[in-house]
Amino acid sequence: MSKELNKQHNSLFERIRQTDENGNEFWSARDLSKVLEYSEYRHFIPVIERAKEACSNSGQQVSDHFEDILEMITLGKTAQREVESVKLSRYACYLIVQNADPSKEVVALGQTYFAVQTRLQEIRQMDEYNRLSTEDEKRLFLRNEMAKHNTQLAAAAKDAGVIEPIDYAIFQNHGYKGLYGGLDAKAIHKRKGLKKSQQILDHMDSTELAANLFRATQTEEKLKRENIKDKHKANQTHYDVGKKVRKTIKELGGEMPENLPVADSIKKIEKAGEAKQLKSQNKKS
Repeated sequence: MSKELNKQHNSLFERIRQTDENGNEFWSARDLSKVLEYSEYRHFIPVIERAKEACSNSGQQVSDHFEDILEMITLGKTAQREVESVKLSRYACYLIVQNADPSKEVVALGQTYFAVQTRLQEIRQMDEYNRLSTEDEKRLFLRNEMAKHNTQLAAAAKDAGVIEPIDYAIFQNHGYKGLYGGLDAKAIHKRKGLKKSQQILDHMDSTELAANLFRATQTEEKLKRENIKDKHKANQTHYDVGKKVRKTIKELGGEMPENLPVADSIKKIEKAGEAKQLKSQNKKS
């Protein structure tokens, strides 16, 4: 698929997004069915039902994400008719594209788009994250999340056949190359003026950390979901996910990660936080 067509499809998912009277975003099932190239809405209904089942199995309230509604459609030049539809949350759309016809290229694009956007929404809705008021606090939170998910990613990669330390380094570089437009860890260090001893993740701002968190979580899920058992396929998967996250950032008008400013070492923030906590404890004692 051409870059232009890819851009057209990704922006289309945003163009059909609506906002209700309370300011909440939603998608119309009928609009989404057309974007996903279903010729008739009745063929799309089984996909919605499978998505509802997946929602329930994930422990979510189906009614929070799928709301039956009536909407007007135009017949001819002037006539209108009321038809059944479903008001979908972003998470509902994510579940729908996971259950739609995988042979359609636009479905694959939708899977990437809604996966990344749903993860972003999850982070924004985390109570703990929303209580953070400063960039330093957000960096610490996301850096800790990154450490946790890197551990999980390493375990998933090992299950996929990435065993030796050198193999894991190659695996990680594939993810970086996808996300950073072909730059591996060494090239990122050079681009950002970091020393060899400095860890890339420790000098990322919250935006760059979030992008890498998406890369790690989506790669982990894809390795497990597709039951990948070959290190070369695992490397390609990591690269493909990184590249798709990069495309999504571009579609949203974001700055490419290699162009984001270098932040102070997060170690300094951690030490400052520890010193502040110790000072507070000494005052209480």
